[in-house]
Amino acid sequence: MAIPNGNSFRSPVPPEKIQVYRVSDDSVSLNWAAPAGDIGGYTVSCFCDGEKVQEQTTDATSLTLCSLRPGQQYSLHVSTRLKNGQLSRPAEISAPTKTLLRSLLEDLGLEQHYTEKLTLSKVLQIDEKTVADDSAECPSDLPWCFLKRLMMVNVTARNMKCVCEPERDALSGDTGLDLDNLVDSPNAGDVLNPLDVITALFLCSDGFVQQEMALKMSMCQFSVPLLLPNSDTQQCTLMLWAMRDIVKKYRPQSLSESKGFVEERIVLSELPLVSFVRMAECSLSKSEVLNKLLSNSQQYHDTFVHRNMECGDSPRRISNGLTEISWYLPCGNKNIDLFAEPVAVANLRGDITSFETQFSFLCQTSAAVFVFFDDLDSQHRLLTDQHKAQIFLVGNHQSKSFRLDALKKVATELNLTKSNIILKTKQMNDADFVKNLRDTVRNVVENPRTRMQVEQMADIARELGMVVDEDFPECQRAKRNADAITEEIHDILQYKEVQLPLQGNIWKELTRLEKEECRLNKAGSENIEQYKGDLLIEKKQLREEQNRYSMSDAMSCFISAVSRPGIERSYFLKWMRINLDNLSREKLSVLREEYKEKSQSSANKEEIKDLDRQLSNSSLGTEHFLREIGQIYEASVALPESDASRRQLQHLPILCAELLLDGFPLELVDGEASNIPLRWVSDVLSQLNTLVYPNNKILVVTVLGVQSTGKSTLLNTMFGVQFAVSSGRCTRGAFMLLIRINEDFRKVLGCDFMVIIDTEGLKSPELAQLDDSYEHDNELATLVVGLSDITIVNIAMENSTEMRDILQIVVHAFLRMKEVGKKPKCLFVHQNVSDVSAHDKNLRDRKLLLQQLNEMTQKAARMERKEENKNFTDVMEYNPDTGNWYIPGLWNGNPPKAPVNAGYSEAAYDLKKNIIHMLGDCESTSNEIWEFVEWTRSLWNAIKHENFIFSFRNSLVADAYMRLCTEFNKWGWEFRKHMYTWITHAETTISNFGTVAVKSEASDMGELLVRLKDDARSELSKWETTLLENLTQYFKKTEGHVHLVEGYKEDFSNSVKSLRREMESSILNQLEAAAEIRKGMTTLERIKETDTTKLEQEVHSLIEKCRQTKAQSTDEELDGEFDKMWDNIVKELSFGGLKKMDVFDKVYNYLRKNLTHKGSRASELVMGKPLCACGTQPFKYTAEGFFNRLADTVKQMFNVQDHTTTVQRIADSIIAACTQFVAEKVGKKTDYHDNYIQEILQMIDERLSHNQDLKTDIEFEVSLKQHICGVAARRFQEMHTDFLQRNDPFRCLNQHKDKYRADFKDLFHERDQCHKKAEEFTTLCLTPAVVDYVNNSLGPDITDEMLTSRTSLQFSTRMYFQYSVLKDLLTKDNFESYLRYICSYEEFVKEWIFDQIADHFSKGSTKSDLESQHLKASIKSIKMAIAKAQKHQESNLMKFVEDICEELGDKLVISQDALGTFRILNNANQEQFAHWLIVCVEEMEQHLGETLSQTDIRTKLKELNFKPQNELLTRLIGCGNQCPFCKVPCDAGGKAHTEHWASVHRSTGLGGIRWLNHSKQLLVEICSSLVITEQKFSMLATGFQKHPYKNYKDIYPTWKIAPDGSIEASDYWKYVMRKFNKQFAEAFHANPAAIPSHWDGITKEDAEKSLRESFGIK
Repeated sequence: MAIPNGNSFRSPVPPEKIQVYRVSDDSVSLNWAAPAGDIGGYTVSCFCDGEKVQEQTTDATSLTLCSLRPGQQYSLHVSTRLKNGQLSRPAEISAPTKTLLRSLLEDLGLEQHYTEKLTLSKVLQIDEKTVADDSAECPSDLPWCFLKRLMMVNVTARNMKCVCEPERDALSGDTGLDLDNLVDSPNAGDVLNPLDVITALFLCSDGFVQQEMALKMSMCQFSVPLLLPNSDTQQCTLMLWAMRDIVKKYRPQSLSESKGFVEERIVLSELPLVSFVRMAECSLSKSEVLNKLLSNSQQYHDTFVHRNMECGDSPRRISNGLTEISWYLPCGNKNIDLFAEPVAVANLRGDITSFETQFSFLCQTSAAVFVFFDDLDSQHRLLTDQHKAQIFLVGNHQSKSFRLDALKKVATELNLTKSNIILKTKQMNDADFVKNLRDTVRNVVENPRTRMQVEQMADIARELGMVVDEDFPECQRAKRNADAITEEIHDILQYKEVQLPLQGNIWKELTRLEKEECRLNKAGSENIEQYKGDLLIEKKQLREEQNRYSMSDAMSCFISAVSRPGIERSYFLKWMRINLDNLSREKLSVLREEYKEKSQSSANKEEIKDLDRQLSNSSLGTEHFLREIGQIYEASVALPESDASRRQLQHLPILCAELLLDGFPLELVDGEASNIPLRWVSDVLSQLNTLVYPNNKILVVTVLGVQSTGKSTLLNTMFGVQFAVSSGRCTRGAFMLLIRINEDFRKVLGCDFMVIIDTEGLKSPELAQLDDSYEHDNELATLVVGLSDITIVNIAMENSTEMRDILQIVVHAFLRMKEVGKKPKCLFVHQNVSDVSAHDKNLRDRKLLLQQLNEMTQKAARMERKEENKNFTDVMEYNPDTGNWYIPGLWNGNPPKAPVNAGYSEAAYDLKKNIIHMLGDCESTSNEIWEFVEWTRSLWNAIKHENFIFSFRNSLVADAYMRLCTEFNKWGWEFRKHMYTWITHAETTISNFGTVAVKSEASDMGELLVRLKDDARSELSKWETTLLENLTQYFKKTEGHVHLVEGYKEDFSNSVKSLRREMESSILNQLEAAAEIRKGMTTLERIKETDTTKLEQEVHSLIEKCRQTKAQSTDEELDGEFDKMWDNIVKELSFGGLKKMDVFDKVYNYLRKNLTHKGSRASELVMGKPLCACGTQPFKYTAEGFFNRLADTVKQMFNVQDHTTTVQRIADSIIAACTQFVAEKVGKKTDYHDNYIQEILQMIDERLSHNQDLKTDIEFEVSLKQHICGVAARRFQEMHTDFLQRNDPFRCLNQHKDKYRADFKDLFHERDQCHKKAEEFTTLCLTPAVVDYVNNSLGPDITDEMLTSRTSLQFSTRMYFQYSVLKDLLTKDNFESYLRYICSYEEFVKEWIFDQIADHFSKGSTKSDLESQHLKASIKSIKMAIAKAQKHQESNLMKFVEDICEELGDKLVISQDALGTFRILNNANQEQFAHWLIVCVEEMEQHLGETLSQTDIRTKLKELNFKPQNELLTRLIGCGNQCPFCKVPCDAGGKAHTEHWASVHRSTGLGGIRWLNHSKQLLVEICSSLVITEQKFSMLATGFQKHPYKNYKDIYPTWKIAPDGSIEASDYWKYVMRKFNKQFAEAFHANPAAIPSHWDGITKEDAEKSLRESFGIK
C-alpha cells in the first residue's frame, strides 16, 4: 500500500487578494493571487439574493462572469481546487452590475451630465468640433455628433454609426475576397440604437436643452419624446415643458377656401391622439408602417426610427418604454393631404406588458389605440382593462405565430367589430395594408371620441404616478410670476401705453430730439447755440416726464422676477415669451381676419389704415419689457446721483448682463423708435465686461437683408440660437446674442465670445411708406456693418427686384467703414438656389453683381464726397468666387409636413465653417467688450448726423492715432538727435580743418565739404529708410487697433520724406556756412600766425640784446625795452584783415530774387524802397489798398477791422519766428552767411502758404518781407562788423601784449614756465572748448529728459500737448493767458514750453547731473589724450601739445588764436608741463562744475546752440494751419498730412468775429455746430458769396470739422467765453456776446470733463 503524500492531508488555502477590476451591466470581471502549493484550479460561484446563479471553473487567476442581470448585487465566491478535487473555503467579494442606464451613459461619455445637466451654453459653444467634419469614431462621439447636426436642423442627425478603423480600411480599397468577414460583421455589437442616444441626451439635459432638442427634432419632422423612461428609477416623465416651444402652422380643409391658417403651440392644440403600441413580439415593423402611414408617395420621411434604418436594428438598451409623438398637419390641398384634419400620433417602444403605465396613459388620452401583435394568447388581459380609447388590433396573418382563434376570442371579449381589426394577409402588399390602416385612422380623426391638449394630459400623468417635467418649484414659481403679468393683458396697445409708458411717445420724441440735436434741420436762422440749448432743455423735460411715472405693477413684477437667482429667472423669461407669443398670435389672427374682411371694400380706407397700424403694433414680447427696463434706467440716470430712486435702479444693467451670459438676446437698436438707448446699452455691456473679465474678447457676425428672407432662420440654423422667426414676429431693430468659445478653441479664434447680431429686414413694408425709410435702412446697415467683423448679406432669390436697393444700402455702409478705418469682411448669401451647378451657372450673375456693386460704389462715393472710390474692391476685399454662397430652400417638400432640407443644413454648416475660418484668419485683433461699446457709441453718434464720414469720432481710432503719433514722434526725435550729433561732429571737423587738431584726407576745404555733404546725404537716406521701415512694421502689428489708422499711413510716409528734406536742407546749409566761415578764419589765422612769428623773433632778439648789455636788468627796464620793441613791430606789420561786406546789398539781392516770380508789381515795390529804410519801425498792416479794390457791394459785407487784425496777427507771428532765427544766428558770434537770409525767406513763404485763405495782396507780402529782411540785414551787418572787430589781427595781437611782456621777462630771467603755461593752455584753449562741448551736448539731453520723464506724456503728441496747455490754462483761469493763447498762439506755446522746461529743471539736480556727465566725459578724453601724447616721448613741447589737440580734434574745437598765443615765447619742459597740465585740468573740472551748476536754467536755455524749447515747439506746433472759422490750430500728427482737423473747436467770437449788423456783438456760434446746419457764411474765400456751412468742404477741402458728439462737447470754450465775455469784447473792440442761457450752468469741472472727452484722455 502506497504511503500518502503529506500534502493530501493539508487543507487547501483559499485564493488571496481577490478583487473586481471591471463591471458592466451584464458582466463582472475579477482576479486574485494564487496561494502557495500545488494548485489544480479554481471554482468561482456567483450568488444573487442567496441563490447560486452561476458556477465556473478555471485554471487562470482571473475570470469574467457574463449573462448577469443589470443593476443587481452579486456575491462572488472563489475556492482553490487541489488536483485531488478538494476545495478550499471560498474567498468572498461582492459587486453590483451596472444599471443599463449607467452603462450606456459611460459608453456615451455622459455620466457626468446625468447629475450636472447639459446646458444650452455648453451645447452651443464653438469648439474645434464645430468646424471638424470627422464622423464619430467611438460611442462617446455620438451624442455630440447628434447635437451638432440637430442644432443645425440636419435631418441626418439620427444617422449614428461609428466609423471604426477596420471599416475605414475596408473602404480604402481592400479588394480581396473574404466572404467570412462579410457574414460575421464583427462590429455589430458596438452599434448603438439612435433611440438610446436620444433618450440618454434627454435624461442628461436641462429643461432648456430638452426644449431646444424637441423643437429642432420637430423641425426635422422627427418624432419627439412624449413619455421619457428612466430604466434605473422605472419612472416615466411627461415631456410637457420640452414640447412647449413647438409652434405649428397648418391649414385644415375648413380654411382651404379662405386661405386662412392656424398657428399655435402644439401643446395647446386640441387634437385627436392616435397611439400605436405592440403586444409581445411582432413581425411587422410598427414604426416603419407608421412612417408610411404619415407619408404620401411623393414625400416619404422617417418620422420614427425603425429597424430598417441605419442602426435601427441594434438592441435598445434604455429606450424601451419611450413614447414618442409626432403630428400630421394638413396644408389644405386635397390632392396632397392624407388627413383633412390635424392629428397627433404616439408610438410606444417595447411590449405593453412591460410598460403598463405608459399603455394606460395612452388609452386614457388617445382617441384610438392601434395594437400591433402576432399572438394574442396570454396577454389580452391588458386590452380588456382599458376602456376610454377605441382599440384597434393590427396583426400579420403571414406570421407563423399568428392564431386566428386567439384573435376571435379577444375580439369577442372586447366587443370589436370587423372594422376594428386590420390584418395583413398574403394577398395584400405593403401599400394596400398601409392604405387600409390609413383609412381606419382617417375615420378616427374625422370622428374622434376625444380631443385633448398635451397640457391637459399632465393631470392624467400625475394620476398614474408619472412625473411631469415642469412640476418643480422653480419652474412653477416662474410660471406663476409670468401668468400674473400676462393675465392682465387684454388689449395689447392699451397695455403698452399703461404698463410700458416710457418706451412710447416720450422715447420717440427723445429720439427725434437727439437726431435734431445732431442735424439742426429746423434751426433756421436762430442762434445755433441757443437753439441747441433749447433742445437740451426739452430733453431734460422729457426725462423729467419719464421720471414722474411711477413704476407700473407689471414692471415691478417683471424686475422682481428677473432678479430671482439661478434657473428660475431663465424659466420666467421663457414663460413670458411663451405667454406673450400666444397673446400676440391670438391678437394677430383676429386682426388678420378683420383686415381681410375690410379689404374687400374700398370704402373702408380709414379702418384699413387703423388695422394696418394695429397689425404693426400688436407685437408684444419680452424685448418690450426689457426695453422698458432700459428706459427706466436711462431716465433714472438723468436724476442726481444722490437720488434714492437712481440708487435703487443701479443693479439693472448687471441683471441684463447676466441675461446676456445666459443666452438671452439684448436689444441693441430699438426698432420701433429707431434709436439706441446708449447709456443703457453701454452700462449693460460694461457690466458684462466686468463679469467675464479677463475673458472679454469678442468677434462679431451680423446678417443684413430684405425682410422675411430667412436671415434669422439662417442664423438659428448656423449657430443653434433662437432669434424670433414666427409669423408676425419679424425682427425689428437689431438684437445681439453671445455664444461662448470653448477654452481650447479661443487661441485659434483669438476671442472668448462670438457676438451674433440679427437685424430687422431692410426695405420693410411697414417702413416703406415713411419718407425716411431709406435713411432708416442706411442707419441700421451702417451701424451693424461697423460693429461687425463679418457681415452676411442675405439675398433671397438671385434676381430679386429689391436686390439692387439692398446692395446700394450695403455698399454705402461699407464705404463709410472704409473711410473711418474699419475693414469688415462680407459674404453674399444667395438663398433658394438649390441646383448643384449653381456656383458655375451663376458665374455670369456674379460678374453682373460685381458690376452693380461697382456702380453703387461710385454712387455712394459721390454722396459721401469720397469719389476716389471707383470700385467695390476699393472699399473692401472682395472676391466674386469666394465671397458668394448659394443655399437651397429651407423646406424639403410642402410644409407643414415637410422637414428641413438636408441641403439647406449642410450649406449653412459649410457657411458657418467658412465664417469661423475667416474669423480665425482676421488680420485685425478681436475687440474687447468695452471697445465694442465705444464703437457702438461712436458709430451711432456719427449716424445721427447726416454726413456720417465727417461726423465720425471714435476714441479707439483716436487712441490708435495717438499711439501712432507717439511712435512717429519717437522715431523723428531719434532721427533729429542723431543728425544733430552728426552735424556737431561735422562742424567740429570743419572748424578744426587745416589745424594740428585734424589730419584730413581732403586737400582743401572744397573737397572736405563735398565729402561731408555726401556723408550727410547717405546718413539721411539711411535714416529715412529706417523710419519708413519702422512705419511699415508698425502697420503690420495686430494689436493696438493699428488697422483703424491705416488710412493715415501715406500721410506719415510723406511726413518722413518731408522731415528728410527739411533736415537735408538745414544740414547742407549749416555745412556750407561753416565751411565759408572756416575759410575766412583760415585767412585770418594765416595773417595772425605771420604777425606772431615776427613778434616771437623780435622778442628773442631783444632777450639776447638785453642779456649782452644788461645781465641784471630790473623789471622796469625790461618793460621799457619791451615797449620800444612793441611799438616798432606794430609799425612794421601791415595787419591786413578780411574785407568788410555790405550785408544789406546781399540781402536785397536775395529778396529781389525771391520776389521775381511774383510779377512786375512786386519788383516795382521792392525797388521803390531801399532796404536800409525798412524794419526801422514796428510792422503795421493796413488793408486800405486791398479794401479800395473791392466792389461796393462787397465792401458792405467786409469787416476791415477783423481782416486787419487777423492779418496783423499772422504777420506778427512770422516776424517773431524770423526775429528768433536771427537772434540765434547772431548769438553764435560767427560771421554772416548768405544761407541765413535764404532760410528766412523760405520760412516766410512756408508760413504764408498756411494762410492762403486770407487772400492778402502782393503789397502785404512785399512789405512784410522788406520789413523782416531790413531787420535781419541790420542785425547781420552788426554781427559781421563785430566778427571782423573780434578777429582784427591788430586787436588780437594787442589784446595779448601783457601776456607777451610777462613771457619775455620769464625767458629773460630763465624762470620755470611749466605751471604757468599749463594754466594758460587750460584757460585759453581747453576751458572754452569744454564749455562749448558741454553746452552743445546739453540741448539734446534736456529734450530727451522732457520726452522721457514724468512730463513726457504732454510732449508725446500734438493732441496731448494741446490738452496739457488747455488744462493748464483752465487751472490758472487767467484772461490774459487765454487772450495770448488765442491771439499769439505760437508765441504763447513757445513760452509755455520754455516755462515747463524751466520748472522741471529748477527742481532737483537733473541739469547739474547732465552737465557733470558731459564735463566728466570731456575731462576723461583730455586726460587720455595727455597720457597718449606722453607715450610718444617727444622732447618738443609744441609737438606734445599738437598730439593732444589732434587726439581731441573730433570732440573739442580748440581756438587757433589761443593756441597761437600759447605757442610763442614758451620754453616749458614737456614732462613738467604734462604734470602741471593734469593738475590744471582737474582744477578746471572742479571750477567748471561749480560755475555750470550756478547758472540759472532759464539763462542756460537761452545760451544753448541747440534750444530744447525750439525742438519741442517744432515737434508739437504741427503744420501751422488753423480752422478757417474759429482759428483753432490743427491737431493732426506729422507735417505732411493731407487733412487738417482739431479735437475741440470754439466760438467764432473768440477769434474776434462779430455780427456785421448794428449790434457788433461777438458771435457765440461754434463751427462744429454750424457745419451741420443750413446756415451760410461769406468771407474772402467765398468771394463774399453766401455758402452753406454744411458744404464748407467746397471752400476748405483740406479741413475736416467733425460735428460735436454732444451738446457738452465744447463746454471748455463755452465756459471760457461765458466767464470772460466782457474782457474778450473789449480786447476785440466789440460788444459782449449774447450768451445762451444754458451756458450759465457750465462749471469749471464740466469744462475739464469736456476737455478730457474731446481729446480722448481717460
